[in-house]
Amino acid sequence: MINVGQINRLEVVKIAEFGVFLDAGEYGTTLLPNRFVPEGIEIGQQVDVFLYFDSENQIAATTEQPVAKVGEWGLMKIEGVNSTGAFAGWGIKGKDLLIPFSEQRGRLSVGQNILVYVYTDKASGRIVGTTKFNKWLDKTPARYTRNEQVDLIIAERSELGFKAIVNGRHWGMIFPSDVFGKLFIGKKLKGYIKHIREDGKIDLALQKVGTAKMDDLSTKIIEALEKKGGFLPLSDKSSPEAIFAEFRTSKGTFKKTIGALYKQGLLVIEADGIRLVKAD
Repeated sequence: MINVGQINRLEVVKIAEFGVFLDAGEYGTTLLPNRFVPEGIEIGQQVDVFLYFDSENQIAATTEQPVAKVGEWGLMKIEGVNSTGAFAGWGIKGKDLLIPFSEQRGRLSVGQNILVYVYTDKASGRIVGTTKFNKWLDKTPARYTRNEQVDLIIAERSELGFKAIVNGRHWGMIFPSDVFGKLFIGKKLKGYIKHIREDGKIDLALQKVGTAKMDDLSTKIIEALEKKGGFLPLSDKSSPEAIFAEFRTSKGTFKKTIGALYKQGLLVIEADGIRLVKAD
């Protein structure tokens, strides 16, 4: 089955001077131009290509990777605007992604970098983009558990914090107290479920919550000490940036964790770092 807007593995059925023709099933054949053709390709071999509709609404193939395929979000730059809508750089040479005016939450302008969801319009069959995410999210109950790891895409910034897309299906919020490291619109990262409220809204964290995050970090700290000869130049006096660079955690969590490890007799805290206590 051919899936337009996705990567497809197609068979080479004809070789021409300007490229190769691929069997695109119900769409007939499609040309893969020479600049995308793998060296030494022969009839009968298969090649992975991204399929889309060109400006004349004909099936087209490329080995270029789009910023986002159908059903995905991606950060794109607005390259042009006309009477139809805005056109975003899609990562496909010569083919920008249309974002119709009806699919814009606010009017877009050239040069803007925005998060876009890519989908196939049922009425026209065209692949288009939208910045109206609500109709694609929160359509199913949020059945997550506390400290469950999830995939996040940072979508918006507000006075409350950062609004994120959870596993491509739900909205979630990262409050300022749970933010560390650099977050920006379009960033993809791992996060954790902090709390699901009675109204179904999801609170998120960038590290495990409660004792679970300390247990997880404890293991990472001990392993890092063992790998680096028993000493790390990090302590409760280190900057949040230095701690985050090494362990991807907040300074507060790091201080609590090394404090607990100190009480357990597993490490000592020195002026310039922490040292692993060697077993007798």
